[in-house]
Amino acid sequence: MKEIIAIIRPKKVAATKAALEELGFPCFTAIPATGRGKQRGIANEVSCELPAELQGQGRSRGMKYIPKRLLSIVVGDTDVQPVVQAIIQVNRTEQIGDGRVFVCPIDDAVRVRTKETGEHAIL
Repeated sequence: MKEIIAIIRPKKVAATKAALEELGFPCFTAIPATGRGKQRGIANEVSCELPAELQGQGRSRGMKYIPKRLLSIVVGDTDVQPVVQAIIQVNRTEQIGDGRVFVCPIDDAVRVRTKETGEHAIL
């Protein structure tokens, strides 16, 4: 099993959800996140008011942090490639800030209600 962690633009969550559902993966966790990449924040990346602590102090070309969404999806080993490709296809704009995808190993999973383990716990 693998955990796919995707950091994407908030406005791409609905399209990503639809693409994952179409592949047969309707289950994921979405967490609001803030951060920045090498570019150190992009001026005008978001069209909403941000609290002062999130905005750049005295910089006219960036912000301290940019709102993102962190998606976590646990899939079987054979399902990693199609899920990652779907996430990339939906979120790729070829612009700075498209996000990142990480694939991490999962040793085990347990469904609390039924005590199922392994891939049975994530199906």
